[in-house]
Amino acid sequence: MGETTATQRPQLAVSAAIFRDGKVLLVRRARSPGNGFYSFPGGRVEFGETLHQALAREVDEETGLKIDIVGLAGWREVLPSAGGGGHYVIMSFAARWRANEPVLNDEHDDFKWLPPDALGDLKLTGGLPEVLEAAERLIKA
Repeated sequence: MGETTATQRPQLAVSAAIFRDGKVLLVRRARSPGNGFYSFPGGRVEFGETLHQALAREVDEETGLKIDIVGLAGWREVLPSAGGGGHYVIMSFAARWRANEPVLNDEHDDFKWLPPDALGDLKLTGGLPEVLEAAERLIKA
C-alpha cells in the first residue's frame, strides 16, 4: 500500500460565527478555494491542538479578534471537486466578540459586520446560512 500524502487525506478545520452587538462577522476570501466568497474566519486544526485552541488561533491570525467560544453550531464536509481541491471537515462554532477590531491578513480582502437577516445577495460559502441560523440560536440561548 502506497504512502498517502496529507493532501490526499481529509483535513479537519474550524470556523467561527462571531457575534457582536447583534451582528455577525463575515470575511471575503482573497484566494482559492472560495475566492470572492464571504465566509466565517477559520482554518485547519494543527496536530496536537484542540478545536477551541485552533479556532482562537485562526481567528486571531485572520482577524486579530479575541473571542469567547459559545458552542458547536454545526459542521459540513467539503469534498474534492473534479477540478481538484481538498477534502475538509469543518467544525463551525458560535462565538462572541471579546476584544480588538478586525485587521485582516492576506487570506481575506474585506469584512462586514451584518445583522444575520441582512446578508442580502452576498456570495456565501456553502452551508453558511444554516450554520449561521444554528449559531444565532446558541448565542441567544
